[in-house]
Amino acid sequence: QWQLVESGGGLVQPGGSLRLSCVASGFTLDKYAIGWFRQAPGKEREEVSCISSSGRRTSYADSVKGRFTISRDNSQNTVYLEMNSLKPEDTAVYYCAADPVGTACYRMDYWGKGSLVTVSS
Repeated sequence: QWQLVESGGGLVQPGGSLRLSCVASGFTLDKYAIGWFRQAPGKEREEVSCISSSGRRTSYADSVKGRFTISRDNSQNTVYLEMNSLKPEDTAVYYCAADPVGTACYRMDYWGKGSLVTVSS
């Protein structure tokens, strides 16, 4: 059975860093665009970042631009989200999702279960 599994979340102080990983099993990610989404308490889910299947195109929400970096290692079937200079408002459950078209994050057919990131002193 296919799976997307996020890891790397946890409790971090403001200004700290975390790296989230999204690993696929049961299928390979090399033809999929991968997006990171988050949902904070009391807020609607938002797209944080997206990376094309090749890794050559990336996009970021304005709220994280300059602080977060998305990358992928198709040989390891893994996509990463490096999060730096974390703020309390980054607190959310972070999800990775896969778009089979591969060019951008338009239709996310597969979703992970999420990883909680809490930014607090």
